[in-house]
Amino acid sequence: MSADKDRNFDPITEHFVKKVYGGLKGEIRLAVLKRDLAQTVEQLSAQLKRPLKILDVGAGLAQLSLQLAAQGHMVTINDISDNMLTEAKKSAEQLGVLTQVNWLVCPYQQLEDLLGKHNKQSYDLILCHALLEWLAEPQQIMPFFAQWLAPTGVLSLCFYNPASFIYRNLIMGNFNLLNNPNFKSDNKKSLTPNNPVSYEEADAWLKAQGFMIDKVSGLRVFHDYAPLKRGGHTNPEAVIEMELRYSDQTPYKWLGRYLHVQASFDA
Repeated sequence: MSADKDRNFDPITEHFVKKVYGGLKGEIRLAVLKRDLAQTVEQLSAQLKRPLKILDVGAGLAQLSLQLAAQGHMVTINDISDNMLTEAKKSAEQLGVLTQVNWLVCPYQQLEDLLGKHNKQSYDLILCHALLEWLAEPQQIMPFFAQWLAPTGVLSLCFYNPASFIYRNLIMGNFNLLNNPNFKSDNKKSLTPNNPVSYEEADAWLKAQGFMIDKVSGLRVFHDYAPLKRGGHTNPEAVIEMELRYSDQTPYKWLGRYLHVQASFDA
């Protein structure tokens, strides 16, 4: 497995920070993930009667795992981009957890060797958010999850939903784009992935490694589809409240721009 064709955000870190987390889109994303993970972490920690061992793969700015470190959990943070982790370390310093976190700058393909040097134990919670769609061979990361997740652990997998791309462009009337099988985003700056993974693919890959999906939430199930921001759309707090309300309800969750899947080993 080679990391040569995997996306590295080193060249556009500043653009990434501004585009992904500089506005309401980022707030919604974090709100749903925080809600989901708070429930999972509370249950796991109570079950194990101790702080959790957490691995964040392709962590980027690592907002969620840093907050978990601040709560006393043992956290290892990884990303292929040194620039992204430099930004994450600034946040870690502000939270007072910079030296508590184990930082590993490398492609996930090199993680096995580095993790083996630090410990031989598995992790109670593995986070992998917005990484699958940027990997040249996303299916190949699934055995890594199976190897490093504890038997009682939870995998938190968040990935871009290709169905949302189609639906949004249907609403916008971009039929020429949808009729063009050769369309590719300009990935010098675009944050729309050209190789997104469908829910059905992810489900099949996880099942092949002995996982079952326990819970699915949608991130941004309506916000991105509204061309006119009027009524409740002008109130960010109301938008987040509604996004949280419908994020785990069918059929709305399946419209999310991203899907948050939580999986565990099939007993």
